[in-house]
Amino acid sequence: MGQGLGYLSGPARLAGPDEGISREELALATRNHGLPLEALRYDVTPPGLHYVLTHYDIPYADDGWRLTVGGRVRRPLRVTPADLAAFPAVTTRVTMECAGNGRALLTPRPVSQPWLVEAVGTAEWTGVPLRVLLDEAGAAADAVDVVFTGADHGVERGVEQDYQRALPLDVALGRDPEVLVAYAMNGAPLPPQHGCPLRLVVPGWYGMAHVKWLRDITVSDAPFTGFQHTVAYRLRQEPDDEGEPVTRIAPRALLVPPGFPDFMSRTRVVRPGPVRLEGRAWSGRAPLTGVEVSTDGGATWDPAVLDPPDPGGDSRWAWRRWHADWTAVPGHHVLAVRATDEEGDQPSGPLWNRGGFANNRVQRQPVLCLAAHDEPA
Repeated sequence: MGQGLGYLSGPARLAGPDEGISREELALATRNHGLPLEALRYDVTPPGLHYVLTHYDIPYADDGWRLTVGGRVRRPLRVTPADLAAFPAVTTRVTMECAGNGRALLTPRPVSQPWLVEAVGTAEWTGVPLRVLLDEAGAAADAVDVVFTGADHGVERGVEQDYQRALPLDVALGRDPEVLVAYAMNGAPLPPQHGCPLRLVVPGWYGMAHVKWLRDITVSDAPFTGFQHTVAYRLRQEPDDEGEPVTRIAPRALLVPPGFPDFMSRTRVVRPGPVRLEGRAWSGRAPLTGVEVSTDGGATWDPAVLDPPDPGGDSRWAWRRWHADWTAVPGHHVLAVRATDEEGDQPSGPLWNRGGFANNRVQRQPVLCLAAHDEPA
């Protein structure tokens, strides 16, 4: 596919030194949306506040929806969402983050969906473990990759395509994490924007792996080379680099903005005295070991209190609450927060690459503390 379509979509590029957000990027930003950072207070994100990224159109799911499982299997399957609901259900709380989160903070800026830090959310996903379906179908001994095809169809960089991604067979069959074919979000059927009626959920991996509107699973005896796998979602410094694949989520902590905001700048305004700082931290790479907070823009750091994982549920793949106390004094301040997992911590500066992926640089939040008698300008 894709012959003669190059004029519809140019190659990935970087914004010029003085180039602002384009009309095309603004159109993407109105179709997609991030999590309002004040919604970090929710343990489980309401579906309407969870971040959304849709590559093409949101498909319409009718009663005729079928999921096929084929390729290198002994018994091909063709099942309905109702058939899947008859399997024993598994529910897992998972934090999902877009691979492009933080892209708009890079210099030079990769031209694409202009995320700041809000492309994240946590939900309880219910479905059937992928390994159960693959066991039912009987994956062949020579299988290498499992390819997932969504119903969303479009053109990207001149290539006409269905949205497709793949997982190595050992990940697809794994139990830690256990990949789900999900049909419910927070106890209700999947909303249209979140993949109704079926989607993939890959705990610990960036959002590009969680294929929505899932209609086909193909077991392959060769490595998958589709566009979203080998062209997009690669960490490259130069256009011709092969690059490294984007996979697991790097550690990140975010702050619930304290006080109240200025409408345009989003600078926060607080009063002098005790201020409770709070937020969430997560990592799909390794278990979290701590969170630190700075009230001077990162010059000095102090440990925050990181809540333990929920002992009553499967929360390894979900964010955790943290908090710290700060005594605000009049003046301008820059708050910052960073997370550490067993493999390292967040960098103070961005990790630049041409796609703007996996930029988990430390969040910084300007805050104005007013004297007790002052009013906001």
